[in-house]
Amino acid sequence: MSIWEKIRPELRAVQLIPAVHESLRKELKLPDHVHSVGLLTCDADDVAYIAADEATKQAQVDVYVGNSLYAGADHSSSPTAGEVIIALGGSTPSEVQAGLGCMMDIINEASVAFTYADNNREVAFLAHTVSSSGSYLSSMAGVSRGQPLAYLIAPPIEALVGLDAALKAAEVSMALYVPPPSETNYAGALLAGDEASCRAACEAFANAVIAVANNPVEL
Repeated sequence: MSIWEKIRPELRAVQLIPAVHESLRKELKLPDHVHSVGLLTCDADDVAYIAADEATKQAQVDVYVGNSLYAGADHSSSPTAGEVIIALGGSTPSEVQAGLGCMMDIINEASVAFTYADNNREVAFLAHTVSSSGSYLSSMAGVSRGQPLAYLIAPPIEALVGLDAALKAAEVSMALYVPPPSETNYAGALLAGDEASCRAACEAFANAVIAVANNPVEL
């Protein structure tokens, strides 16, 4: 696979509500043991989802809101809105702070990041192997916690060609399909398999996305 430039994700806002008001608790559908909520926005939705899943493994938190914002970070409604909002919930403020800290580390260190597929920096994609899913992604994908996943996202045409290549290249199955258009006008999937197969799927997906991005009209 060719090596292309990473796109560093950027935090937009992080806030802690130590004790959530009962009316808001009902709207967020928080269980009885959850009293504190941490809010985080970022300019890369899928990076935030992966970071939130990791937080469920590193801290006593779960994800109660995970929503992409329409049209993406370049068209966000405010500087703090970004492309996604995450709400982590836990029993105590310290538990939620630990979950937010985990997310912030992943985002700030760019350990998960989109990549440019073309020299013009116009096509971005994400092909990331989740070695062991936490409660968030496993619930989304309908798999057991701890299941390795290939997290694959790209613009619509690149995504569909890439998913076909990934499914053909590795012993993986479709766990969650994100049809075009997503809220950010992308598409993709979570594929399930063993870790080696998920890595092979990610590589095949990336190669296919790069090929389409650099030669979009091919008959």
